Amino acid sequence: MTVNLLDFDLEGLAAFCEKLGEKRFRAVQLFRWIHQKGASRFDEMTDLARSLREKLPSVCSITPLPVLSRQDSADGTIKWLFDVGDGNAVETVFIPEDDRGTLCVSSQAGCAVGCRFCSTGHQGFSRNLTTGEILAQLWYAEHYLRQHLNSKERVITNVVMMGMGEPLQNYGALVPALRVMLDDHAYGLSRRRVTVSTSGVVPMIDRLAKDCPVALAVSLHAPNDALRDGLVPLNRKYPIAELLDACLRYLPAAPRDFITFEYCMLDGVNDQPEHAQQLLALLRGHGGTGVPCKLNLIPFNPFPDSGLKCSPRSTVLRFGQMLNEGGIVTTVRKTRGDDIDAACGQLAGDVLDRTQAARRMAQLRAAGAHPVKVVPSLPQTTHQEDSA
Repeated sequence: MTVNLLDFDLEGLAAFCEKLGEKRFRAVQLFRWIHQKGASRFDEMTDLARSLREKLPSVCSITPLPVLSRQDSADGTIKWLFDVGDGNAVETVFIPEDDRGTLCVSSQAGCAVGCRFCSTGHQGFSRNLTTGEILAQLWYAEHYLRQHLNSKERVITNVVMMGMGEPLQNYGALVPALRVMLDDHAYGLSRRRVTVSTSGVVPMIDRLAKDCPVALAVSLHAPNDALRDGLVPLNRKYPIAELLDACLRYLPAAPRDFITFEYCMLDGVNDQPEHAQQLLALLRGHGGTGVPCKLNLIPFNPFPDSGLKCSPRSTVLRFGQMLNEGGIVTTVRKTRGDDIDAACGQLAGDVLDRTQAARRMAQLRAAGAHPVKVVPSLPQTTHQEDSA
């Protein structure tokens, strides 16, 4: 069985070449052909020795993901659906801006965290993606866009691990993929322009700080544990105080001097003035010095059976104004790709629901139970990105 070279970072590829009796510089050549030039066939790699080009097809391949569909939004956003086998498919989104091109990459087929406002979480979890499957999304999108735009320059300038899945629950595959994104022989992205988004897997935040620190975005969505327990189930294992402690530990290694916090605005759930006041007290007071941060307010993107509504724009703007006036830099994320279900929280792909999330959510609805309850505001205590 041949190995997929997309599964290797440069060190892994060098070790593979060494087993073939080849020197390290051959790995660098291969790496550049694959990632910088988008080569998928070894006979294209004209600076490799003919003997090596003839040997490689019997032991390895460059295997992209089959593209099931592509959707183009009126605002220029592009969403691809990639086949990852066994009836599973994942979604990847390209978001063009005047000064950047951002790719939103998936790390899992489905998601086991089950955040109540996220379409991916409602469909359950099937499996982790391999390093090659994570990188194949970037590999395909970058070289498709270069050809589509008739550009020889890099099109994707930013990568955000904010697609389907919780990246830090697929840590072993994530880190080699990040290293390829950062490698000057591959995509050459800066650490500031690669962002990992997490719902709060505390031990893996600590490991990421040591292994491959990139920009960090944390899905917060609530100012207290009682409310966050219902919105982000992982909070029951790693409550807010532990999560913010991990953020403080991460900062010395981070490429930016702040953490980005994501906050999905849910009508009547987490969007009231008292929630803004609690959030200010939490982020400015935690640990006695507060957490250096920026806050990103995300208008909720409704999907069937969520039972949730987006906060009115006036409410979102008022909430943001309170936070800005309180000293926390706060922005409202501009929604992109709404017409193709490519906006934040809408990625669904197609996965085999091995966690039976759909059944459990159906049981909740049949019983008349609401998956999220509005929690009364709690007394303020001292316990407490710009990513794209």
